[in-house]
Amino acid sequence: MLLKAENINKAYTDTQKRVDVLKGIDLEVGAGESVAIVGPSGAGKSTLLHILGGLDLPDEGAVLLNGQDLYAAGDAGRARVRNRDIGFVFQFYHLLPEFSALENVLLPVFIRQGRGRVRELEEAGRDALKRVGLEDRALHKPSQLSGGEQQRVAIARAVINSPRVLLCDEPTGNLDSASGARVIELILGMHAGGQAVVIVTHDEAVAARCGRIVHIRDGVLTKVK
Repeated sequence: MLLKAENINKAYTDTQKRVDVLKGIDLEVGAGESVAIVGPSGAGKSTLLHILGGLDLPDEGAVLLNGQDLYAAGDAGRARVRNRDIGFVFQFYHLLPEFSALENVLLPVFIRQGRGRVRELEEAGRDALKRVGLEDRALHKPSQLSGGEQQRVAIARAVINSPRVLLCDEPTGNLDSASGARVIELILGMHAGGQAVVIVTHDEAVAARCGRIVHIRDGVLTKVK
């Protein structure tokens, strides 16, 4: 099993009370599988996704990526795993406004390899943009791109290092229906190459496109099909 969550518990405490967000979550995602996580606002969807991706620490439980405990690696080790093996696509595109589309796509590569072999890296970045249909927008800044184009740049950035897992948090939440359909088509095309794709979404049409749907409510998986 490529990605496995075991007994994930997570709570937050403010000045007044403790809120149990995740309660004993178990989830497995295989290589080449696409899974939608659906549920009402506040159900724990995004928190679960962030824990699966090593962005947030669980209070209890383990996340195994290809059999290795993500949270046994320490902060630096976990950051290396995120850069190498996990791609993220968020509702808000998180592009650096002063950088071109190509430069935004190449950020994970520069973090991993440095700026050596610039010409080779630029070719890889342009190939990633070509995969999402934006090869002619490589030098455009985010402000010169539509919302759908910005999200496609974010997808290219997420897959530039060929991650094993692609985690998407409401990737169509800020897009019109036509742009959203194009983005989902691109994301779901990734798992054909053996990547695991996990999508948090409120959109039933998006969820229906995935191979499996997981329902979560009040921090508990209520239905898996």
